[in-house]
Formats: sequence, C-alpha cells, structure tokens
Amino acid sequence: MIGLDTNILVRYIAQDDAVQTPKATALIEGLSDAGPGFISLVSIVELVWVMQGCYAATKAETIEVLEKLLRVRTLCVENADTVMSALRKYSQPNADFADCLIERSAHRANCLRTMTFDEKAAKTAGMHLLA
Repeated sequence: MIGLDTNILVRYIAQDDAVQTPKATALIEGLSDAGPGFISLVSIVELVWVMQGCYAATKAETIEVLEKLLRVRTLCVENADTVMSALRKYSQPNADFADCLIERSAHRANCLRTMTFDEKAAKTAGMHLLA
C-alpha cells in the first residue's frame, strides 16, 4: 500500500496540469488489489477544501467525487465508513464537511456527544452547543 497526498488526488480529479496530471493518472490507475493506495482523513478534508475553494465545486460535485473514491477497490480511505456517514450528514443544507467528519469521528470513537461553540455545527452536523 502507498499513501496518496492530496495534491496527487487533485491532479487526478482535476486533470488540469500538463506535467503532474499524467504522473498522477499513471500512479492511481496503476494501483492494484495487491498494491492499493491509501487516502488519509486529512487528505479527504483537504480535498474537499481544494475542490470547493480553488475549483468552485458544488456540494453535489464534491459528494459525487468522494463517493467515487470510496467505491474504488484499489483505494483504501481511512475510516471509510465514517467518511460515508459524514457525507450523508454533509448532504444536508448548510452543513460543512469538516464539521460532519469531526462529529462522525467522535461518534465512531463512542463519544456521548461532540461539543462546540459553533452554532452552525450544532444545527447541521449534530454537535451540541456549549453555552
């Protein structure tokens, strides 16, 4: 297994760099069941940030990309079930992916609740407001 940094994923998904895109494509398409690629939670969060901040991807486009990554058998996404659960919450209006992933990760760790000062996260991600 080899780790894949966010920039490799971005180049593969965006297909927008004459030098780096072919290298990223060859790497990802060359992965196999015996030699899969690993995507960390940090890279997932960064990928969402880059897609929406730099490429102006919509929430629907972002969800579609992440769902595709989760389905590729030669990619191993860290805590894939938690990422999928966070995506379901993120599909709600005004939800932030990072907030949803934080809450779902805490849930996976058997936390009773996730506390926040962020009113939006309390409303959209299922966190509890510390007043």
